[in-house]
Amino acid sequence: MTINWDVFTPWMSLAGGVLLGISTAIFIFMNGKIAGISGILGGVISGKSSELGWRSMFLIGLLASSFVYGIFAAVPEAIIEASTYSLVLAGLLVGIGTRYAAGCTSGHGVVGLSRLSPRSLAATVSFMIAGFVVVFLIKHIL
Repeated sequence: MTINWDVFTPWMSLAGGVLLGISTAIFIFMNGKIAGISGILGGVISGKSSELGWRSMFLIGLLASSFVYGIFAAVPEAIIEASTYSLVLAGLLVGIGTRYAAGCTSGHGVVGLSRLSPRSLAATVSFMIAGFVVVFLIKHIL
């Protein structure tokens, strides 16, 4: 394995992680809600009218942030080396996994672990192990 030192940005990654942690803490303290993307999106899809406003604004902000970033810096080119079929299958598997885990990586990994939730620890360990196994299978077996 080699590291491309031109795009290796540990300080930017650390800053992003700190900002993510601060923003999720503010979100939970101000609203009493967990900033788990699958739960927020699920609430929009299910049409909970009392919570539709904040959930929609959260998702709009999530999507708009990359455009705002593009105003100030060059957006890196996304290179996807997978077929449409693979991407759809991966999306379905992630969706099914988030339902079984009762949350996604952002809900369990960022918010749940910071709350010392044993369920979130188990879910995050499961996410990581599954990711390691899939990468190993794809890179070395298939």
